[in-house]
Amino acid sequence: MIFVTGATGNVGGELVKALAAAGVPVRALIRREEDRGRLPSGAEGYVGDLNRPETLVDGLAGVLGVHLLAGYDNLPGLLREMSSAGVKRVVLQSSSAAPGGDTSNAVARYHIESEAAIRASGLAWTFLQPNAFMSNALRWLPQLREGEVVRETFPDVPISVIDPADIAAVSMAALTSDGHAGRSYRLSGPEALLPAERVAILGRVIGRDLRFEGYTNEEARALMEADMPIEYVDAFFDFYVNGSIDETSVHPTVELVLGRPPVSFEQWATSHADEFR
Repeated sequence: MIFVTGATGNVGGELVKALAAAGVPVRALIRREEDRGRLPSGAEGYVGDLNRPETLVDGLAGVLGVHLLAGYDNLPGLLREMSSAGVKRVVLQSSSAAPGGDTSNAVARYHIESEAAIRASGLAWTFLQPNAFMSNALRWLPQLREGEVVRETFPDVPISVIDPADIAAVSMAALTSDGHAGRSYRLSGPEALLPAERVAILGRVIGRDLRFEGYTNEEARALMEADMPIEYVDAFFDFYVNGSIDETSVHPTVELVLGRPPVSFEQWATSHADEFR
């Protein structure tokens, strides 16, 4: 049995689908009973709260491996419950910010601390450290309902964005096969693209003459501060304005683990085209 946290999210949702399709027993952590309807056939839903490890005791019974999200309040307690239940493998969905080790950065810090807790747990671990997700383009949908102009932050930063399904596939390999314990996998897509280039690709795929406009840093900060704590805004400015992380470089890891190239943004856009039309 594989236990998947974040089971209705970008990566966890893809992982649950892949495991169920392959006939691997999968238990999906959900927050509410009504979320059971979002799970694919063959997946077992389990209601619990990662911030309350005691709610997961029954859900961990018979589990071999866990796909785990970072940043929860009592991660050491949760890891103790996993060990007591006989869990053997943990795959942490971490971040490209973790390898830099900068705990003054709020986003990097919770991933770094999560990695440290797992290292200390005695469980076999694999860390996934992906770049920004291709699915972030879905945040453009409100703008696309209004017209043909897409505006985005950090317009001068090329990122080798990654398909969440590729992250899920690497996690599935680490959870269901040997040879991945003790490895930190930096994950990227196959090419670095500016936001304007991603918008142009999407426009071609969905048959719309889309135009791109970049926010200034002042505009970006105002927008972001309306949606998230200022320490997180500062963290993203550190990443993409100060250049404290490198999400431009293309990493070979997806192909090395899966034996195939990572999905391109054009392929991702094509498979999700109906969501943009």
